[in-house]
Amino acid sequence: MKTVRGLRRPPKDRGARHAWARRGAAAVLAAAVLAPPAAHAGPGPAPAAAAKPAFTAVNYAVAVDESASLADEDMAAEKAAAQRIALGDVSATSRVTVFGFAAAEAEGQSAVDPVCPRTTLDAAGRRTIGACVGKLRKRTEKEGTGTDFPSAIRQGVHELSTGTDPSVPRVLFLLTDGVLDVTGSPKYGDPAHREAEGERQLTAELENAAAHNVQIWPLGFGPRPDREQLDRIAAGGYQKGCVDLPSARPTADVVKSGAKDLGPKLEKVFAAAHCLRYEPGPEGERPPATLEIAISPLATVGSIVVDKGDAEVDITYIDPSGEPVPTTGKSRGSEFELAGAEDTVEALRITDPLPGTWKVRAEAPEGHRSLPVGVSVLWQGELRGAITMDPPSPQAGQKATVTMRLQTRDNYAVKDPRDYAGLKVTSSLTGDGFAPVPLTLTDDGEGPDPEASDASFTGTVQIPKSAAGALEVTGTLTASGLSADTRSEPGRVAPPEMPVTAALALDDADVHPGARITGDLAVTSTDDRPHTLRLSMADVRAGHLTVSPAEIVVAPGDSGTRKVTVEVAPAEVFGDRLGDDGLRLGATVTVVDAGTGGGDLTLVRDPLSVRVTPEPGLWEKYWWAAVTAAALVAAAAVAAFLLLGQRRRRRDPAGLVLQLVSETGDVVAEHRAGHGHKQWYEFAVVEPHRNPRIERRSNGPYAVQRSPEGGAVLRKRGGGRTRLPEHGQIRLTDDLSLGLAGPGPRPQGGGRTTTASTAPDGGAHTGGSYDAYL
Repeated sequence: MKTVRGLRRPPKDRGARHAWARRGAAAVLAAAVLAPPAAHAGPGPAPAAAAKPAFTAVNYAVAVDESASLADEDMAAEKAAAQRIALGDVSATSRVTVFGFAAAEAEGQSAVDPVCPRTTLDAAGRRTIGACVGKLRKRTEKEGTGTDFPSAIRQGVHELSTGTDPSVPRVLFLLTDGVLDVTGSPKYGDPAHREAEGERQLTAELENAAAHNVQIWPLGFGPRPDREQLDRIAAGGYQKGCVDLPSARPTADVVKSGAKDLGPKLEKVFAAAHCLRYEPGPEGERPPATLEIAISPLATVGSIVVDKGDAEVDITYIDPSGEPVPTTGKSRGSEFELAGAEDTVEALRITDPLPGTWKVRAEAPEGHRSLPVGVSVLWQGELRGAITMDPPSPQAGQKATVTMRLQTRDNYAVKDPRDYAGLKVTSSLTGDGFAPVPLTLTDDGEGPDPEASDASFTGTVQIPKSAAGALEVTGTLTASGLSADTRSEPGRVAPPEMPVTAALALDDADVHPGARITGDLAVTSTDDRPHTLRLSMADVRAGHLTVSPAEIVVAPGDSGTRKVTVEVAPAEVFGDRLGDDGLRLGATVTVVDAGTGGGDLTLVRDPLSVRVTPEPGLWEKYWWAAVTAAALVAAAAVAAFLLLGQRRRRRDPAGLVLQLVSETGDVVAEHRAGHGHKQWYEFAVVEPHRNPRIERRSNGPYAVQRSPEGGAVLRKRGGGRTRLPEHGQIRLTDDLSLGLAGPGPRPQGGGRTTTASTAPDGGAHTGGSYDAYL
């Protein structure tokens, strides 16, 4: 059914001593991400606030607790963390200082232990940092064993604010167990009042940090870190982050004893302080192995970080189109730079990365395959908006619906809600004759918003009765790691009686390149003079979609319907971006009545969603002919071959509906199996941590075939064969199980056809070895 548009309707991550550090290594080195480049030029209204990088460099200091309150393993974890943080940023203009701290408890002692002076992080600087961090150590009693937070913060603020550009963000990472102890330090007065004096000076130094625009991000180690003290320190420094969002304001975090969660904690802290988006990937596989990690279509620059465990592991990076990429230079519109190839952790920084699922292939010589490999990605990106008001030219006193749709910088529609998690949307209506009116736009499926988490934020506004003349609705998008974007849509208050009205009926579509989408434009004129309507496409990349005719002349008093055609660009225009899964284009069809009452009057501004998928191959087009020919040959064969054919058909997996089931019993993906190779349908589970789904893969790690007794048989690479009953599940990964939605229809000639709908029951129903059956 076609939808009438334009009327007043509601819109829709080496030996034992390094085990604790492997994750942390990958985590923080992932900060090898620079700010995004300038926005690409594109069609549609220019943003009122230019999209620009959050920053091009960061000045940061790393303060490492050397006090006696820390256990040996916690001191080792702090030391490793400081080194990884210092080595993590590949920006040649960022600068870092590293120092240890404890307390000065006797003459000749110092609370602060400088190990790495302010260092610019070019190639030579990174080598210097790697060596000097090794000087950090746990203090002995002769050196002072307390924990002097005021002195540590004072040192950090001094390093970050002396001789530095105030416009460059200043960040202090404080690695500690969070226990203030200056009771043995004479500089805090007589013993009875040292604790109170320490608290007083801590408060003063936090105020000083805030005054010098220094953020403090505490990270606690040890079995009993003082979380309350850490929270106080985080809240006492400078609070304004790279964006005005809670996620960018300094917060404290704690790494549990043994540093099991060191990697994820550090990665999240570093990402938050630097306004990066963070995606964890698979970990635990040993070479040779291929790991998959997704890069968002919003990313303008990203870093794929690989924790190799062993420096002898060799990594190959493969883009979503299946092509290996270079580790330096430019290729296929992207620019690459590899760091740390000779170390246990390496990071590939990619400018303008191809979005989709990347493969990281890890290979190693014999004797270097015992340690697991992990992968993660950090990125910064650009988010755009397309704003519409319905009706586009409302009358005074009328209610209008305002919608802000999210797009990539190339004007492709955003599909995954995780890409814009934490997004803040603000909007307002301004115009002649009234004060600005704030709007609330939501994507929660409530009220005027027709569907939750569809990357479309909707709200309503009552046009003031005093409105006359120009109108403008504005929306601003703000999110950590994404460049802010402001979009405005000008309009006019419509007269009480419209001389020409128009309504567009044009369906969203799934098409191939070069296709045409047709619709109808209903036009009614009550005027005694002709009107020229101009049709155009907005909020879409030039040349991707075109509308015709470009103009329609409406005669006086005319009423009728005009055909409207939207043409999709040929495949070569989309290039590699089309991929196997296609692209979703988000556009706005605009119809303007030119020269109405002293100016143009917009009659239609309707969103249009077009999913463009590649043309099917010969097999996809003519598979039915091959099946028909095979059936004729089978009909002419002798009885023995008929029996063999029947036995094979009983195992043919075609039609099996495979389900991925989460630990909570939710079905997160479904996939209909096709005809297999030698009766086995081979597949892989891709993006298990981000967007889990099943994809057909030759020589994949899993394969299924139909069981004559009902259900199916699952074959795991190196794991034997297991019966999968119709209502059962088999665990594939730590988080996902494989189930059947039902046996699915059998191929023709295979006996009965059964259709069953099964819901996950949360159990693991396995039937032991099934080799005997085969």
